[in-house]
Amino acid sequence: MPDITNRKLILGSTSAYRRELLERLRVPFSIESPDVDESPLPGELPADLARRLALAKAQAVAARFPDCVVIGSDQVADLDGQPLGKPGTHDRAVAQLRQMRGRTVIFQTAVAVVCLQSGFCQQALAPVRVTFRALTDEEIESYLVTEEPYDCAGSAKSEGLGITLLEQIDNDDPTALVGLPLIRTSQMLRAAGIRLLQPMTRTA
Repeated sequence: MPDITNRKLILGSTSAYRRELLERLRVPFSIESPDVDESPLPGELPADLARRLALAKAQAVAARFPDCVVIGSDQVADLDGQPLGKPGTHDRAVAQLRQMRGRTVIFQTAVAVVCLQSGFCQQALAPVRVTFRALTDEEIESYLVTEEPYDCAGSAKSEGLGITLLEQIDNDDPTALVGLPLIRTSQMLRAAGIRLLQPMTRTA
């Protein structure tokens, strides 16, 4: 595979959550909107939907910047095989949380890293099993009014007050629930030639 160490890095997402997560790696990157239709295909399972959209987002941005390394990511809440996306409205968020209370939901978080010019393409899925408490309608309303998580899959904003809705989180990549699994992302960036943990220059 050609050396792509010096290629620029792009996050193919306008999500503030993913931007904040990627900033933890302390590598320079720019942001581009992938402009991808996120509608599920007929009968498409949540994990397959997340994987397809993550790759589609990376490829859409890479098509405009073929010499860059592009990250695409997507998350779909999986309730018994049925996808729950971003609610968009208060009423839909209420309906989602009522569906999920007292139940275990799998948040299917996928990431893809693509560089068209070099032919590099890897993707991974980082599922997160989340068990919700038996929430009351009053708790749901209070949470939604406070957090307004209408741009979060399944209305679950775990990095904020949403953590109080949960009984248990089971996964192997702590950042996956927020929207970008950094362990897997780091692995793929290193494989793509992006240098992480670069040596620091000490000052006297």
